Amino acid sequence: MPRTRDEQAAIERFDTLYAHARDDFMREIERSVCGCDYGGTSWTTRAEADKVTKKLALAPGRRLLEVGAGSGWPGLYLAKQTGCDVALIDLPIEGLRVARDRAASDRLAGTHWIAQADGTALPFGDGIFDAVFHSDVLCCLVEKLAVLKACRRVASADGRLVFSVVYVTPGLDTNAHALAIAGGPPFVDASHPYPDLVRQAGWTLVNDHDLTDEYLQSTRRHLTGLETHRSEIAATFGVQDAADMVTKRRATVHALEAGTLKRALFEAVPAAAS
Repeated sequence: MPRTRDEQAAIERFDTLYAHARDDFMREIERSVCGCDYGGTSWTTRAEADKVTKKLALAPGRRLLEVGAGSGWPGLYLAKQTGCDVALIDLPIEGLRVARDRAASDRLAGTHWIAQADGTALPFGDGIFDAVFHSDVLCCLVEKLAVLKACRRVASADGRLVFSVVYVTPGLDTNAHALAIAGGPPFVDASHPYPDLVRQAGWTLVNDHDLTDEYLQSTRRHLTGLETHRSEIAATFGVQDAADMVTKRRATVHALEAGTLKRALFEAVPAAAS
């Protein structure tokens, strides 16, 4: 599917981040925010990942697909903890290289596949995955419904979908909405509420969990990390980019404190299985 200029720019920004994911200061920030050092860019904490393991019923012999896997957090962690097979797909190639190296060093018990692929055109057959997961991915791309439909196609009849996403609080006025957009991920705005998108894609929503408070605490820790390591960030990414990172994260904190942004974890099963 053709990508817009803004989408391509977002992919390139992620590529740049992943290229330095294993720098010491980046690992230190990640550990302080999420409790891990996989080089990830989502907001999934270790505690959240442990809960996802149970929600997806992962175990040896079961197949997990992580869409927008980046450097492998938390997909590789989930596979290591449970012994399941895992497939990781994403577009930024630098993240996938980090994931490849981490998969080798982790010596996973199950099989793993890593491929550069678009979440709207998954390179897999129908119904082959027992579990599908993505972490803060839909808020970073335009074709949200298309990704959810693609996930439904590759999920088995009794498969499970779990995903986290940042979204704009419904019912905001113009100024509050602008505040949310300024603080949110690149494509945080959605055409419809996520429960509606989930149903339109052929899933039955079985649960959702508000993670906004945890997200606020994580963004505050991330802001502290950015400010603490500002000199290293400037030396690596440039002075302007370092300043922009801090400005953006302050905007995220402000939007969350004002109640204009939210984050949630959604659980769904194929509609035919409901």
